[in-house]
Amino acid sequence: MPEAIEAIDLHKSYVQREGGLIRGRKVVVKALQGVSFSVGWGEIYGLLGPNGAGKTTAIKIIATLLIPDRGDARVAGYSSVHEPVEVRKLIGVMLSVERGFFWKLSGRENLKYFGLLYGLSGKALEERINHVLSLVGLDRIGGGERRFEEMSLGMRARLGLARALLKDPPVLILDEPTLGLDPPSARVIRSLLREMASEGKSILITTHNMVEAEILCDRIGIIDRGRIIAEGSPEELKRSVAKYSSIYVTVSGSSAQARVIVDHIRAVLGVAAGIVGEENGVSKIRILVEPGEESKALTALLSRASSLGIRTVEHRIERPTLEDVFIRLVRERG
Repeated sequence: MPEAIEAIDLHKSYVQREGGLIRGRKVVVKALQGVSFSVGWGEIYGLLGPNGAGKTTAIKIIATLLIPDRGDARVAGYSSVHEPVEVRKLIGVMLSVERGFFWKLSGRENLKYFGLLYGLSGKALEERINHVLSLVGLDRIGGGERRFEEMSLGMRARLGLARALLKDPPVLILDEPTLGLDPPSARVIRSLLREMASEGKSILITTHNMVEAEILCDRIGIIDRGRIIAEGSPEELKRSVAKYSSIYVTVSGSSAQARVIVDHIRAVLGVAAGIVGEENGVSKIRILVEPGEESKALTALLSRASSLGIRTVEHRIERPTLEDVFIRLVRERG
């Protein structure tokens, strides 16, 4: 069975003018330079990168809105370049929370217009509109009857997702679906995407929000200057540049008691541990563990301290983040 989405050696360049209309010169901008990745069924895949990295160009090619200079993209085995009609039957696309809607029409009227373009009509269309309005929560806040120009940005984002879902497509392609949204609205969108992925839909999103990518995506491709520079699950990417998480625990008691705890952690867990500071009867202990082992190590330390009658003042965990990954990779590329 073919993958839900495949990008195969995508290249795309643009010619733009720099330096003004009269004395300016034409410059070739390489938006994509051999981008390849795939998205499985029921998976959320994120293209993560800064503005101008090539994210939107890549998804426009997959969505049949741009033709690559070289390479191809496939959706369920159909070529975006050579079989665009078949691809369009399978995808729902959201390129902007505001683009393409009629501002004087209500949310329901907008959806009816696009539904007719998609070949839906009559009772089936009305039922589908009611369903997607309910799915994105617009029915509960009057979004179906409100004119688009009167909607908040969060409501417009929900309507954009509703439009993408009208055909009940198996594949969703979403360009920065939570850009500019307040936290509650962004949370609603993320929750909906996770729910749809659990039901088998494949979702490709672009984002430059590293926190969102980490909590939402099953796999991530980090793109910079038109190239995929790293790919994997959030945990795999974090482990690739930062092998350990740091656990800091501050305990009250003598340094000798703190050393007993450190020796216990080293012996039981086989991890690096040590005292990194002592002052006024308070010791700070640091433990280095592999990502995912933080809870186990912290529980062991706190349990040992309690058995010795040592009071813990505070504790914190410093984990590697996707931001650490991105900064490290970009810095290495110069």
